[in-house]
Amino acid sequence: MKLAARQADLFVQNPDPDVRAVLLYGPDAGLRRERSAALLAKVVPDPNDPFAVSEISAAQLKDDPARLADEAAALTFGGGRRFVRVRDAGDKQTPVMKDFLAASPGEAFVVVEAHDLPARSTLRKLFEADKRAVALACYHDDARGLESVVRGFFAEAGVGIAREAVAFLAGQLGGDRELTRRELEKILLFKGSGGGEVTLADAEACTGDSALLSLDDVALATGAGNLAALERALARTFQEGNAPVTVLRAAGRHFQRLHFVAGSAGGGGGVEDAMRRLRPPVFWKSAAAFKAQAGAWRPDGLARAMDRLMEAEAACKRSGAPAELLCARALLEIAANAPGRRRRAG
Repeated sequence: MKLAARQADLFVQNPDPDVRAVLLYGPDAGLRRERSAALLAKVVPDPNDPFAVSEISAAQLKDDPARLADEAAALTFGGGRRFVRVRDAGDKQTPVMKDFLAASPGEAFVVVEAHDLPARSTLRKLFEADKRAVALACYHDDARGLESVVRGFFAEAGVGIAREAVAFLAGQLGGDRELTRRELEKILLFKGSGGGEVTLADAEACTGDSALLSLDDVALATGAGNLAALERALARTFQEGNAPVTVLRAAGRHFQRLHFVAGSAGGGGGVEDAMRRLRPPVFWKSAAAFKAQAGAWRPDGLARAMDRLMEAEAACKRSGAPAELLCARALLEIAANAPGRRRRAG
Protein backbone atom coordinates (compact mmCIF):
# COMPACT_ATOMS: atom_id res chain seq x y z
CA MET A 1 0.00 0.00 0.00
CA LYS A 2 1.06 3.54 -0.67
CA LEU A 3 0.18 6.07 2.01
CA ALA A 4 0.11 9.85 1.76
CA ALA A 5 2.05 11.97 4.27
CA ARG A 6 -0.88 12.47 6.65
CA GLN A 7 -1.85 8.78 6.47
CA ALA A 8 1.80 7.84 7.07
CA ASP A 9 1.91 9.69 10.39
CA LEU A 10 -1.32 8.00 11.51
CA PHE A 11 0.02 4.58 10.52
CA VAL A 12 3.24 5.09 12.48
CA GLN A 13 1.21 6.04 15.55
CA ASN A 14 -1.07 3.01 15.17
CA PRO A 15 0.33 0.33 12.81
CA ASP A 16 -2.16 -1.97 11.11
CA PRO A 17 -1.74 -5.43 12.70
CA ASP A 18 -2.31 -7.10 9.31
CA VAL A 19 0.74 -5.38 7.81
CA ARG A 20 3.87 -7.54 7.85
CA ALA A 21 6.43 -5.15 6.37
CA VAL A 22 7.00 -1.42 5.98
CA LEU A 23 9.33 0.28 3.51
CA LEU A 24 10.78 3.59 4.70
CA TYR A 25 12.44 5.39 1.79
CA GLY A 26 13.39 8.92 0.85
CA PRO A 27 16.13 11.54 1.21
CA ASP A 28 15.37 12.53 4.83
CA ALA A 29 17.49 10.07 6.81
CA GLY A 30 16.41 11.62 10.09
CA LEU A 31 12.73 11.05 9.32
CA ARG A 32 13.47 7.46 8.29
CA ARG A 33 15.18 6.83 11.63
CA GLU A 34 12.42 8.59 13.55
CA ARG A 35 9.66 6.51 11.98
CA SER A 36 11.65 3.30 12.36
CA ALA A 37 12.16 4.00 16.07
CA ALA A 38 8.47 4.88 16.52
CA LEU A 39 7.37 1.62 14.89
CA LEU A 40 9.84 -0.32 17.02
CA ALA A 41 8.35 1.21 20.17
CA LYS A 42 4.85 0.19 19.04
CA VAL A 43 5.81 -3.42 18.27
CA VAL A 44 8.31 -4.37 20.99
CA PRO A 45 7.88 -3.61 24.73
CA ASP A 46 11.64 -3.33 25.26
CA PRO A 47 13.55 -1.94 22.24
CA ASN A 48 16.82 -2.98 23.89
CA ASP A 49 15.85 -6.68 24.09
CA PRO A 50 18.33 -8.45 21.76
CA PHE A 51 15.96 -11.44 21.48
CA ALA A 52 13.11 -9.27 20.24
CA VAL A 53 14.99 -7.03 17.82
CA SER A 54 17.14 -8.07 14.87
CA GLU A 55 19.02 -6.02 12.28
CA ILE A 56 20.10 -7.22 8.87
CA SER A 57 22.12 -5.31 6.31
CA ALA A 58 21.48 -5.50 2.59
CA ALA A 59 24.93 -7.06 2.18
CA GLN A 60 24.04 -9.84 4.63
CA LEU A 61 20.84 -10.58 2.72
CA LYS A 62 22.83 -10.82 -0.48
CA ASP A 63 25.09 -13.48 1.07
CA ASP A 64 22.23 -15.29 2.84
CA PRO A 65 18.79 -14.60 1.28
CA ALA A 66 17.08 -17.03 3.69
CA ARG A 67 18.13 -15.04 6.73
CA LEU A 68 15.12 -12.70 6.56
CA ALA A 69 12.67 -15.60 6.74
CA ASP A 70 14.68 -17.21 9.54
CA GLU A 71 14.70 -14.02 11.61
CA ALA A 72 11.00 -13.43 11.00
CA ALA A 73 10.12 -16.98 12.08
CA ALA A 74 12.25 -16.94 15.26
CA LEU A 75 10.43 -16.79 18.61
CA THR A 76 11.04 -14.38 21.49
CA PHE A 77 11.61 -15.65 25.02
CA GLY A 78 8.83 -13.60 26.57
CA GLY A 79 6.35 -13.94 23.73
CA GLY A 80 5.12 -11.20 21.42
CA ARG A 81 6.27 -10.11 17.98
CA ARG A 82 9.85 -9.70 16.88
CA PHE A 83 11.02 -6.58 15.08
CA VAL A 84 13.33 -7.12 12.12
CA ARG A 85 15.05 -4.12 10.53
CA VAL A 86 16.68 -4.33 7.09
CA ARG A 87 19.11 -1.47 6.46
CA ASP A 88 20.38 0.11 3.21
CA ALA A 89 17.97 -1.84 1.02
CA GLY A 90 17.50 -1.31 -2.70
CA ASP A 91 16.09 -2.99 -5.77
CA LYS A 92 18.55 -5.87 -5.41
CA GLN A 93 16.57 -6.95 -2.33
CA THR A 94 13.25 -7.02 -4.21
CA PRO A 95 13.28 -10.82 -4.88
CA VAL A 96 13.95 -11.56 -1.19
CA MET A 97 11.15 -9.26 -0.05
CA LYS A 98 8.80 -10.69 -2.67
CA ASP A 99 9.42 -14.22 -1.39
CA PHE A 100 8.99 -13.08 2.20
CA LEU A 101 5.64 -11.40 1.55
CA ALA A 102 4.41 -14.41 -0.42
CA ALA A 103 5.32 -16.94 2.28
CA SER A 104 4.79 -14.67 5.34
CA PRO A 105 6.83 -16.84 7.75
CA GLY A 106 6.51 -16.19 11.48
CA GLU A 107 4.89 -13.17 13.09
CA ALA A 108 7.72 -10.63 12.99
CA PHE A 109 7.19 -7.04 11.92
CA VAL A 110 9.74 -6.12 9.24
CA VAL A 111 10.93 -2.58 8.54
CA VAL A 112 13.00 -2.03 5.41
CA GLU A 113 15.02 1.21 5.27
CA ALA A 114 16.16 2.56 1.91
CA HIS A 115 17.50 5.78 0.47
CA ASP A 116 15.54 7.74 -2.12
CA LEU A 117 13.82 5.39 -4.57
CA PRO A 118 12.42 6.56 -7.93
CA ALA A 119 8.85 5.72 -8.94
CA ARG A 120 10.13 2.96 -11.21
CA SER A 121 11.94 1.19 -8.33
CA THR A 122 10.94 -2.48 -8.17
CA LEU A 123 11.22 -2.52 -4.37
CA ARG A 124 8.98 0.50 -4.04
CA LYS A 125 6.45 -0.92 -6.53
CA LEU A 126 6.36 -4.20 -4.60
CA PHE A 127 5.48 -2.51 -1.31
CA GLU A 128 2.97 -0.16 -2.91
CA ALA A 129 1.11 -3.04 -4.59
CA ASP A 130 1.03 -5.62 -1.75
CA LYS A 131 -1.80 -5.40 0.80
CA ARG A 132 0.44 -6.84 3.54
CA ALA A 133 3.05 -4.14 3.03
CA VAL A 134 3.18 -0.36 3.30
CA ALA A 135 5.49 2.14 1.59
CA LEU A 136 6.14 5.36 3.49
CA ALA A 137 8.00 8.16 1.73
CA CYS A 138 10.33 10.20 3.94
CA TYR A 139 10.82 13.53 2.21
CA HIS A 140 12.19 16.74 3.68
CA ASP A 141 9.58 18.91 5.39
CA ASP A 142 8.30 21.88 3.40
CA ALA A 143 7.55 25.14 5.21
CA ARG A 144 3.93 24.27 6.00
CA GLY A 145 4.77 20.75 7.12
CA LEU A 146 7.63 22.03 9.25
CA GLU A 147 5.34 24.48 11.01
CA SER A 148 3.15 21.54 11.99
CA VAL A 149 6.20 19.64 13.26
CA VAL A 150 7.27 22.64 15.37
CA ARG A 151 3.81 23.20 16.83
CA GLY A 152 3.32 19.50 17.49
CA PHE A 153 6.67 19.20 19.26
CA PHE A 154 5.96 22.00 21.73
CA ALA A 155 2.31 21.00 22.17
CA GLU A 156 3.45 17.50 23.16
CA ALA A 157 5.83 19.07 25.68
CA GLY A 158 3.02 21.25 27.07
CA VAL A 159 4.77 24.48 26.05
CA GLY A 160 3.27 27.28 23.97
CA ILE A 161 5.10 28.95 21.10
CA ALA A 162 4.49 32.30 19.45
CA ARG A 163 3.41 32.40 15.82
CA GLU A 164 6.47 34.44 14.80
CA ALA A 165 8.75 31.89 16.49
CA VAL A 166 7.08 29.09 14.52
CA ALA A 167 7.54 31.00 11.26
CA PHE A 168 11.18 31.75 12.07
CA LEU A 169 11.98 28.11 12.87
CA ALA A 170 10.15 26.91 9.76
CA GLY A 171 12.40 29.18 7.70
CA GLN A 172 15.60 27.96 9.34
CA LEU A 173 15.16 24.24 9.89
CA GLY A 174 13.95 21.32 7.82
CA GLY A 175 16.99 19.81 6.12
CA ASP A 176 16.74 16.68 8.26
CA ARG A 177 13.98 15.71 10.73
CA GLU A 178 16.44 14.43 13.32
CA LEU A 179 18.48 17.64 13.25
CA THR A 180 15.27 19.66 13.43
CA ARG A 181 14.20 17.85 16.61
CA ARG A 182 17.61 18.40 18.16
CA GLU A 183 17.22 22.14 17.63
CA LEU A 184 13.71 22.11 19.10
CA GLU A 185 14.95 20.13 22.10
CA LYS A 186 17.65 22.77 22.58
CA ILE A 187 14.98 25.49 22.71
CA LEU A 188 12.87 23.46 25.13
CA LEU A 189 15.85 22.95 27.42
CA PHE A 190 16.69 26.67 27.22
CA LYS A 191 13.12 27.66 28.09
CA GLY A 192 12.76 25.14 30.92
CA SER A 193 9.55 23.96 32.57
CA GLY A 194 7.24 26.76 33.58
CA GLY A 195 9.13 29.20 31.39
CA GLY A 196 6.03 30.32 29.54
CA GLU A 197 5.61 30.68 25.80
CA VAL A 198 8.57 30.30 23.45
CA THR A 199 9.10 33.70 21.84
CA LEU A 200 10.84 34.75 18.66
CA ALA A 201 13.75 35.99 20.79
CA ASP A 202 14.03 32.55 22.41
CA ALA A 203 14.10 30.84 19.00
CA GLU A 204 16.73 33.24 17.66
CA ALA A 205 18.88 32.92 20.78
CA CYS A 206 18.93 29.12 20.57
CA THR A 207 19.38 28.65 16.84
CA GLY A 208 21.42 31.70 15.92
CA ASP A 209 24.72 29.85 16.22
CA SER A 210 23.39 26.51 15.05
CA ALA A 211 25.08 24.64 12.25
CA LEU A 212 21.68 24.46 10.59
CA LEU A 213 21.95 28.18 9.92
CA SER A 214 24.67 27.38 7.42
CA LEU A 215 21.74 27.55 5.01
CA ASP A 216 21.61 31.26 5.77
CA ASP A 217 25.35 31.48 5.19
CA VAL A 218 24.86 29.96 1.73
CA ALA A 219 22.06 32.38 0.86
CA LEU A 220 23.89 35.46 2.16
CA ALA A 221 27.13 34.54 0.41
CA THR A 222 25.24 33.98 -2.85
CA GLY A 223 23.47 37.34 -2.62
CA ALA A 224 26.71 39.10 -1.75
CA GLY A 225 28.66 37.52 -4.60
CA ASN A 226 31.25 36.19 -2.15
CA LEU A 227 32.43 33.07 -4.00
CA ALA A 228 34.98 31.96 -1.40
CA ALA A 229 32.46 32.21 1.46
CA LEU A 230 29.85 30.45 -0.67
CA GLU A 231 32.15 27.50 -1.38
CA ARG A 232 32.91 27.13 2.33
CA ALA A 233 29.22 27.38 3.30
CA LEU A 234 28.20 24.83 0.66
CA ALA A 235 30.80 22.33 1.84
CA ARG A 236 29.62 22.75 5.43
CA THR A 237 25.89 22.54 4.71
CA PHE A 238 26.28 19.38 2.60
CA GLN A 239 28.45 17.84 5.31
CA GLU A 240 25.70 18.56 7.83
CA GLY A 241 23.23 16.55 5.75
CA ASN A 242 21.24 19.30 4.07
CA ALA A 243 19.92 18.11 0.72
CA PRO A 244 20.67 20.16 -2.41
CA VAL A 245 16.96 20.89 -2.91
CA THR A 246 16.75 22.19 0.67
CA VAL A 247 19.76 24.45 0.03
CA LEU A 248 18.23 25.80 -3.18
CA ARG A 249 14.92 26.47 -1.49
CA ALA A 250 16.63 28.32 1.36
CA ALA A 251 18.39 30.51 -1.20
CA GLY A 252 15.09 30.95 -3.02
CA ARG A 253 13.38 32.22 0.14
CA HIS A 254 16.24 34.66 0.66
CA PHE A 255 15.90 36.05 -2.86
CA GLN A 256 12.11 36.26 -2.57
CA ARG A 257 12.50 38.36 0.55
CA LEU A 258 15.12 40.53 -1.16
CA HIS A 259 12.72 40.95 -4.08
CA PHE A 260 9.94 42.12 -1.78
CA VAL A 261 12.19 44.64 -0.04
CA ALA A 262 13.84 45.87 -3.24
CA GLY A 263 10.45 46.27 -4.92
CA SER A 264 8.98 48.12 -1.97
CA ALA A 265 11.98 50.43 -1.75
CA GLY A 266 11.82 51.10 -5.49
CA GLY A 267 8.16 52.02 -5.15
CA GLY A 268 8.96 54.87 -2.79
CA GLY A 269 9.34 53.06 0.51
CA GLY A 270 12.66 52.77 2.29
CA VAL A 271 14.62 49.53 2.59
CA GLU A 272 14.45 49.57 6.38
CA ASP A 273 10.69 50.12 6.36
CA ALA A 274 10.23 47.20 3.97
CA MET A 275 12.49 44.98 6.06
CA ARG A 276 10.37 45.67 9.14
CA ARG A 277 7.35 44.26 7.29
CA LEU A 278 9.04 40.92 6.59
CA ARG A 279 7.69 37.87 8.44
CA PRO A 280 9.58 36.21 9.90
CA PRO A 281 11.84 39.21 10.46
CA VAL A 282 15.44 39.18 9.28
CA PHE A 283 17.71 37.58 11.88
CA TRP A 284 19.49 40.43 13.65
CA LYS A 285 22.97 39.08 12.92
CA SER A 286 22.18 39.11 9.19
CA ALA A 287 20.31 42.43 9.07
CA ALA A 288 23.22 44.58 7.86
CA ALA A 289 24.17 42.15 5.08
CA PHE A 290 20.53 41.74 4.03
CA LYS A 291 20.03 45.52 3.90
CA ALA A 292 23.12 45.94 1.73
CA GLN A 293 21.95 43.25 -0.70
CA ALA A 294 18.42 44.66 -0.88
CA GLY A 295 19.90 48.03 -1.82
CA ALA A 296 22.28 46.60 -4.41
CA TRP A 297 20.07 44.14 -6.30
CA ARG A 298 17.46 45.25 -8.85
CA PRO A 299 14.08 43.46 -8.92
CA ASP A 300 14.66 42.13 -12.46
CA GLY A 301 18.02 40.63 -11.43
CA LEU A 302 16.42 39.00 -8.40
CA ALA A 303 13.68 37.55 -10.61
CA ARG A 304 16.30 36.00 -12.91
CA ALA A 305 18.11 34.55 -9.90
CA MET A 306 14.89 32.96 -8.62
CA ASP A 307 14.19 31.48 -12.05
CA ARG A 308 17.68 29.96 -12.08
CA LEU A 309 17.13 28.44 -8.64
CA MET A 310 13.84 26.88 -9.77
CA GLU A 311 15.55 25.41 -12.84
CA ALA A 312 18.29 23.94 -10.65
CA GLU A 313 15.76 22.41 -8.26
CA ALA A 314 13.93 20.73 -11.15
CA ALA A 315 17.24 19.40 -12.47
CA CYS A 316 18.20 18.03 -9.04
CA LYS A 317 14.97 16.05 -8.82
CA ARG A 318 15.73 14.05 -11.96
CA SER A 319 16.76 10.50 -11.18
CA GLY A 320 20.50 9.99 -11.20
CA ALA A 321 21.30 13.70 -11.42
CA PRO A 322 24.47 14.95 -9.63
CA ALA A 323 22.35 17.09 -7.32
CA GLU A 324 25.12 18.65 -5.22
CA LEU A 325 27.04 19.66 -8.34
CA LEU A 326 23.93 21.17 -9.99
CA CYS A 327 23.07 23.05 -6.81
CA ALA A 328 26.58 24.44 -6.40
CA ARG A 329 26.81 25.43 -10.06
CA ALA A 330 23.56 27.41 -9.94
CA LEU A 331 24.49 29.26 -6.75
CA LEU A 332 27.99 30.07 -7.97
CA GLU A 333 26.57 31.42 -11.25
CA ILE A 334 24.18 33.69 -9.36
CA ALA A 335 26.93 34.81 -6.99
CA ALA A 336 29.29 35.54 -9.90
CA ASN A 337 26.68 37.96 -11.30
CA ALA A 338 25.75 39.59 -8.00
CA PRO A 339 25.83 43.42 -8.18
CA GLY A 340 27.96 43.62 -5.06
CA ARG A 341 30.62 41.42 -6.70
CA ARG A 342 30.62 43.50 -9.88
CA ARG A 343 31.04 46.67 -7.87
CA ARG A 344 33.99 45.23 -5.92
CA ALA A 345 35.60 43.87 -9.10
CA GLY A 346 35.40 47.30 -10.67
